[in-house]
Formats: sequence, C-alpha cells, structure tokens
Amino acid sequence: MTESPNEARAEGGLERLNHELSILNAIARELNRSVDLGGALGFTLSRVAELLDLRTGWIWLLAESPEPYLAATLNLPPALAQDPARMDGGTYCYCLDTYKKGDLNGAANVNVVSCSRLKGLVDGTDSLRYHASIPLYAGDKKLGVMNVASPEWRGLSPEDLKLLYTVGDLLSIAVERARLFDRSVEMGATEERNRLARELHDTLAQGLAATTLQLETADALIEAHASPDKAHEALKRALAITRSNLEDARRSVLDLRAAPLEGRSLSEALKLLAQRREAETGTPTRYKNVNGGHPLPPSVEAALYRVCEEALANAAHHAEARRVTVRLVVTPGQVQLTVEDDGHGFDPSDIPPNRHGLAGMTERLALLGGDLEIHSKPGSGTRIEAVAPLEGS
Repeated sequence: MTESPNEARAEGGLERLNHELSILNAIARELNRSVDLGGALGFTLSRVAELLDLRTGWIWLLAESPEPYLAATLNLPPALAQDPARMDGGTYCYCLDTYKKGDLNGAANVNVVSCSRLKGLVDGTDSLRYHASIPLYAGDKKLGVMNVASPEWRGLSPEDLKLLYTVGDLLSIAVERARLFDRSVEMGATEERNRLARELHDTLAQGLAATTLQLETADALIEAHASPDKAHEALKRALAITRSNLEDARRSVLDLRAAPLEGRSLSEALKLLAQRREAETGTPTRYKNVNGGHPLPPSVEAALYRVCEEALANAAHHAEARRVTVRLVVTPGQVQLTVEDDGHGFDPSDIPPNRHGLAGMTERLALLGGDLEIHSKPGSGTRIEAVAPLEGS
C-alpha cells in the first residue's frame, strides 16, 4: 500500500521530533551530571550544532567582573581562533551590548544579529556573517549569551526558537548549579584553611610556651651553679620540643595551601603586581589582558601569579630592563602568561646554577600539565611564556 503525502509528512515530523528530543535529553543528562562547566558547555554547543545543522558556536558568561568572558567555543573560524583579542569580552560586541541593555527580546528571546567581530574581515571567516544570540538568565539575573552560526544562515522557525530557548534554560540552570558548587567548595576550603590556621597557631603557641619554660629552667640552674647535667637535660628537652613543633608547623603549612592572590582574580592580582613593581623599581611595567575575567582554578592562579612574580623580579635584578610588559590571554582551552622585557638578555642554554627561580617556574607549570618557554639571547631582552591547560579543554 502506497504511503500518502500526509502520512509521509507526519512520519518525517515524528522522526525529527524524536531526534530533537534525544539530543535535548543528552544535553540535559550531561549538564546534570557534570560539575566541569567548561566541558558541559562545549558538549552543549556540539549538540546544538547537530540539532540545527550548524557549524560554529561560542558562549559568553558574566562573572563577578564587569566584562563577559569567553567560556566555550566550537569550531571557531581561523580569523577568530588565531586572534584571541577578537574574542575578548571587553571589546565592542553588538550582541553583548544589546544583551546588557535588555534588547535581546525577539521571538522567544532569540535574535539573529550581524556579527561585529567578523565585520571587515575577508579571509579566515569560513564565510560566517550572522549568528543567533540566545540570552541566558536565572530569573532576572543575566548569566550570558550563547551564539551559534552557519555560513548559510536560514530564518529561525518557531520550532527552532523553542528548541534554542529550551537549551538556553538548561544551560542557565547548569551555570547556576556549577557556580553554587564552586562557592560551596570555596567555603569548605576557607573553613579548612581557618581550621588549619587555628591549629598552627595553637601548636606554635603551646610549643613556644613549653620551650620557654625549659630554657628558663636551664637558665635558673646555671645561675644557681647547679649540676651542668641538669641544665643540659633542660636544654635537650627544649631542643626536642622545638624540633617536634617545627615538624608540626611544616605539615600544617603544606596543608594550608594559602593562595597568594588575597581574594582577587588572577587578572586583578597581576595588574596590581605590575603596578607595585613599577612603583618599587621605577621601570615602566605595562599590563594587558584578553578575557581576563575568565574564572580560573586556584592552582592555576597561584602558579601563574608566582611565575609572574619571579619573572618581574628577574627583570629588575638581572636584566636591568627599561620596560616590561605582562600579558594574560585566557581562552576556553588554556591560559597563557607572557612577561617580556628589553633588558640584557641571556643564553637559555647556559643558565647559571644559582638561578633557582627559573627552575621553580618550570616545575610549577609541569605540575599543572603546562609548559614554560624562555626566549632570550644576550643583548636582546627576554620573553617568558607560561601556558597551562584548563579543565574541559
């Protein structure tokens, strides 16, 4: 029996609906399962591209800083992928600007807008010119924007808009959930640091009191011309107590893991560090960043801060630089820190044995699965590049 056109259309509609529901279900499962926000966002972009037959996408999120940061990307064209500054949340962007003003209120809160980041580019864009902007909200709170694009953008059907709106809702829930999880972890870490600090204080206070008592006993015995053996015993007890407490203090400090950023983001801390170095040395020290508002793991922040600290100290003490530039570039996959000076330079293959700082920087990056590169030669300045991967990349 031949299938009628109406039956064929109905069957095709059911197949499409089943396909859409299966993808939405996969997105919901991944967002509900994962606490790695970067990985979950990347997964969602890939599924949205599959859902609507698109090629490219990216997600902006708003954090504590005033500027959005690039949280995830999918198949960025070369013109954007190879120039991170074009995807900096601080540069002008039509969709982000209208989103901040509350103007992305088209059908189902989705608009198709001309991409200002691709404007004026001819090569390396994969013919992209337009994208859909899907705003992300948690109630009235603005969370960010998801952009999806295709070389041959078609008009969004009401069904497409509903799907994107649903995905936007799922993403918004996942973003809030991940941030609540991060805050709970941070609160737990703070409580643990406070506990260890109290423990360290109590250990040192008690140990010092006991040591003082033994030293006072030895002093009194010596003044009373008592047996030298008795005074010697008191001194031995003081030494034993001191050694024991020193070991306790070392263990507590290793567990404390106190971050050097004092509650600031890495970008804020690096800017302040550069300003402080300039004030101390008189050497102009310029700080620049791309997507500096992107939240980073505490281990990455602490390591890169220490690397920058050491590099700036080297520029001042060894290179006698006249100008120093610090640059932080964050993408969804990695973070790169560059410290460059115009000082004396040196031969990286012939580093003096007393330059422990350079070895320490290399070790810090290796622990993160990253890499440190030193570009220098005598008379030509030095450029230190530290790269660390981010989870979910």
